[in-house]
Amino acid sequence: MQFDIQLAVAGLVVGFVVGITGMGGGALMTPILVLLFKVQPLAAVSSDLVASFFMKPLGAAVHLRRGTVHRQLVLWLVVGSVPSAFAGVVLLRLLGRGHEIQQVVQNALGVALLLAAGAIVVRALLQHRGYGQAGDASDDAEVPVRRIPTILVGVVGGLIVGMTSVGSGSLVIVSLMLMYPRLTSARLVGTDLTQAIPLVGSAALGHILYGDFHFSITASLLVGAIPGVYLGARASAQAPSRLVKRAIAFVLVASGLKLVNMGTVPLGILLATLAILGEPGWMLVKRLITPPASRALPVPEPEA
Repeated sequence: MQFDIQLAVAGLVVGFVVGITGMGGGALMTPILVLLFKVQPLAAVSSDLVASFFMKPLGAAVHLRRGTVHRQLVLWLVVGSVPSAFAGVVLLRLLGRGHEIQQVVQNALGVALLLAAGAIVVRALLQHRGYGQAGDASDDAEVPVRRIPTILVGVVGGLIVGMTSVGSGSLVIVSLMLMYPRLTSARLVGTDLTQAIPLVGSAALGHILYGDFHFSITASLLVGAIPGVYLGARASAQAPSRLVKRAIAFVLVASGLKLVNMGTVPLGILLATLAILGEPGWMLVKRLITPPASRALPVPEPEA
């Protein structure tokens, strides 16, 4: 397979979204490869993970320069995630070969996308409740690491990423918000991006050795994705990231349900229902979780 300009354009779009929101790489690119470009699920996961390994350092470098990375937290996440991500690839191989393994990967990817969509909603609700808001702890010493739970988050996150390429920017960061509510939003994102480098690197190595890595797919994606991440990061201050994240959640639900073989008609009805009732439902949920004493006060809109 030679260089594909359409894949490069897809990489540009996904990279731009990642630059704006800090999330959505594997969760968007892998289903695009499977559903739009008809790439086999295992090849899509393998190629996307290798591409992600070259994209992650761009955002992490910015946060390291700004000092918005909890280094001890990164260390203990990596202790769990690196071996687990590699083990996830080996587990895929043990589950079957040929068409059988492709179906396993497709179903696992669909479930992971639905979990990622749920994680976006949970993250928005946590932000609405004040998690990660300005004024919280901004020094490592103020947020001691809970080692065993953190390692377990790394293990679970690594396993999911190794099998599906999804989760390093969605599932892990929600777990960190729940476990470390005093971390600022910037430190949450910086810590998550930094720990994702060795995590994705381990998963990528596993897929190069045991997966179905296609160099031409990855190269085409990177041609668009790297400038896309840069442009998205430059535009992040002005872009409506809240609306972008909502659109990502909608796309993840649609892609996840399609990958688990939901019929076209019921899928269309469900998506139309979400489009119509999603915003009123979101406003109702926010009102229900807002403490009574705070309802009279204006609440900043969370970025999701």
